[in-house]
Amino acid sequence: MYSFRDPILITGVAGFIGHAVAKKFISSGFNIIGIDNLNNYYNKNLKIKRIDIINKNTINIKNKLYFKELDIEDINSLENVFNEFKPKVVINLAAQAGVRYSLKNPDAYVKSNLVGFVNILECCKKFKINNLIYASSSSVYGSNTNLPFSETQVVNHPVSLYAATKKSNELIAHTYSHLYKIPTTALRFFTVYGPWGRPDMAPMIFAKSIMNNQPIKIFNNGLMSRDFTYIDDVSEAVFRCALKPAELNKNFDKSKPDPSTSFAPYRIFNVGNSSPIKLLDFVELLEESLGIKAIKELHPMQPGDVVETLSDTSALENWINFRPITSFKDGIKLFADWYLNYSNHNLF
Repeated sequence: MYSFRDPILITGVAGFIGHAVAKKFISSGFNIIGIDNLNNYYNKNLKIKRIDIINKNTINIKNKLYFKELDIEDINSLENVFNEFKPKVVINLAAQAGVRYSLKNPDAYVKSNLVGFVNILECCKKFKINNLIYASSSSVYGSNTNLPFSETQVVNHPVSLYAATKKSNELIAHTYSHLYKIPTTALRFFTVYGPWGRPDMAPMIFAKSIMNNQPIKIFNNGLMSRDFTYIDDVSEAVFRCALKPAELNKNFDKSKPDPSTSFAPYRIFNVGNSSPIKLLDFVELLEESLGIKAIKELHPMQPGDVVETLSDTSALENWINFRPITSFKDGIKLFADWYLNYSNHNLF
């Protein structure tokens, strides 16, 4: 267990998951060093507002967020942060997100998700951190149709560059865990949603279209489902994993290797709700929460997309005695209430 005085470094702190994780740590008594490049992938006002929300959580408590605007591709600036604050735990949530955007701008994924990630690992090595948690994705399961998705399954068939970079992160992290004994934990997030979410994801896209009486695009003619995972459940999982570094598997069998563990201090966990929601049911619940009917347009499958996702989170529950529990009906209502309150604030 780490001292409350030990600073936690969170990259991508102005992002959807990053800001929620920062709030969780600060409310639990930790100081946070938060870095973010505040890029223009979507409206910067939303990112800046998230930082404001984190800071509001620090009122009447001693702990706070130390925010620095920088890019993890900038190794010199990154090393300066490590040297100045000397974090014991690093939570890397900085990445170029989005499956479809990776078809248009692959260079952004190489720079942030590969170069930037190696920079993080190099700093973890140089400054001898005790634990690295980093964001992977359910997209690594790619064309796999063996549901539910388990961390023990081989994931060698990604269907998007974004997924390939996340799989690469897991491979690179294992190398550093083996060579330099850095405990690393990959968290494969399954369709995270909730208040303060990303404007490029379905809940925000659909809500905006519904409120503006514009058609929403239903891909694969609605024959899709997603394992939606509420943001507060995700931040709780990250928090608990950050306080429990990965350990080597003493029973690891090199003749029958388990991809989720290793002879090095390395772990992979799914973070999902294990309760997939059909796309049309999702739209219906969102309509109900917003109080407006949607105009639906049916479209074929998009390149890089998958039909369904479903997580097996038994390994996560065994590791940290927690699994996501928020029902989609409750979560989407909380999202819709937030959206209605902030839809006129020039955030998305």
